[in-house]
Amino acid sequence: MRVVIQRVKEAQVKVEGKTIGQIGQGLLVFLGVARGDNTLGADYLVRKITELRIFEDAQGKMNVSAQEAGAQFLVVSQFTLYGNCDKGRRPSFDDAADPALGEELYNYFVTQLKSTQLKVETGQFRAMMDVSLINDGPVTFIIDSK
Repeated sequence: MRVVIQRVKEAQVKVEGKTIGQIGQGLLVFLGVARGDNTLGADYLVRKITELRIFEDAQGKMNVSAQEAGAQFLVVSQFTLYGNCDKGRRPSFDDAADPALGEELYNYFVTQLKSTQLKVETGQFRAMMDVSLINDGPVTFIIDSK
């Protein structure tokens, strides 16, 4: 599994013009699932993103975790994180999980993240989504479960 996390002042996701997820200060999480991924990878990523110290303390240093900051999360599925652009002009998505596994692990990831008692909003799996955000920093990280 792979996540791209962006620290945001606010973020929202719309489907067909309707807002379906919206957060204030927190993390926008783009989640990709690869072939062969499992719940252990999701558990690792939930723990990592909630405990990673990427929010600023009183001295302006990244010293505070999302958990400590009471951050909010907006989780958006994004299979294109496993797009391979090495050959030709069209990306290959052979490394991405099939939609059934992708949705199962996406839902599991969201459930585990919600169990932290932090606010969690989501996009809609397999939908065309309009995602907007105000990036805070900017602060962006890519984390793989493997």
